[in-house]
Amino acid sequence: MAKAKSGGKTTISGGKGTSPVTFKKGALHQQLGVPADEPIPAAKMAAAKAGKFGALAQKRANFATGMLAAGRKTAAKNRKGK
Repeated sequence: MAKAKSGGKTTISGGKGTSPVTFKKGALHQQLGVPADEPIPAAKMAAAKAGKFGALAQKRANFATGMLAAGRKTAAKNRKGK
């Protein structure tokens, strides 16, 4: 997976057979009112996933806990094996 940055957006290319995904890094933090250097509290993340901060925040929360979290787990697993 390669990452590319352009204009405040980050693009992740999944590899062969998958289309690239572009997102604004830090946008969920900003939308939820959490400073970028702090983790998002679980209660706020749950509220965002429930749609209490709007539809876009809901999409971003689902993306963060789904695709991005899975990528972090995979990367950590690959690092441990080396």
